[in-house]
Amino acid sequence: MILQDFITQTKTGLFCSYGNFYLDPKEPVVSAVISHAHGDHAVGGNQYVYCTKPTMVFMQHRYKKFAAANFIVKEYGRKFELNGVQISFYPAGHMLGSALVLMEYKGARYLYTGDYKLEADDTCEPIEFVKADVLITETTFAKPETKHPNAIEEIKKLNTLHRNIMLGAYALGKSQRLVAMINQHCNKKRILIHHSILPFIKIYEELGVTLGKYEAYDRKVMKNNQTDLIYIVPPMVYHSYFKAINVVRIFATGWKHLQSNNEIQLYISDHVDWEAILETITKVKPSEVWTTHGSGTALQNHFEKSLVVKLLN
Repeated sequence: MILQDFITQTKTGLFCSYGNFYLDPKEPVVSAVISHAHGDHAVGGNQYVYCTKPTMVFMQHRYKKFAAANFIVKEYGRKFELNGVQISFYPAGHMLGSALVLMEYKGARYLYTGDYKLEADDTCEPIEFVKADVLITETTFAKPETKHPNAIEEIKKLNTLHRNIMLGAYALGKSQRLVAMINQHCNKKRILIHHSILPFIKIYEELGVTLGKYEAYDRKVMKNNQTDLIYIVPPMVYHSYFKAINVVRIFATGWKHLQSNNEIQLYISDHVDWEAILETITKVKPSEVWTTHGSGTALQNHFEKSLVVKLLN
């Protein structure tokens, strides 16, 4: 039987009272089950953190000694128990180490997605679908009109430009995916990396991910070479250099509002779009869908007569 209060939304985040743990809490708690290492899902300071090895390593780099008092690292597919709730992780395809969280309690299966994507990505584990009675899905882009274009075709747009490019991208996950894609599909380009992104790239390589060629940003290199350089920078740097000259400004994201003032739009997202959410529902075969991290209203309307959709936030 599905327990309607198995997961509840609180000011701290999604809480499982039956297991006495939080999923991706927004502030430090005693027990945190963390799906992946992005800052809006993985805060520092928790007492116990249950996660994959890459998530632990990224958190330790970002938060140093304040990452967590105790990390309990779990491999994909291996069950563990928290206060009677059986939990196991499965690849979510969002970034390296990202996990779907399957929770089993009193005969019902609840699958929390965290952030996830279905597109192929050589820099992380591909998503592994798991059947569940309840799918607890993120709804960042859950609108019928939202369709992410093919990421490979998007990255190939960079081949049409010979001027140097300032490419804005999130430091963890997106930047590493872009480095690999540029090496594969824009191999005449020379990649420069902002110093704040380099440690995450090194961690990816230490964890066995091959990204290809890149080099640390050097002002002289950028000044002396006027063509075919791509300088990958994090959002804060990208937005602070709004008056930068002699470069084409591009930001890699699925968000339209971040594309509007750029010369070229580069729609590369690490989240599911509308069709991908529908495909996930088909594969997971849930009796109910609970939505979080965005608006689930469109899903509720779409499945009005065929599937229970509950909005958690």
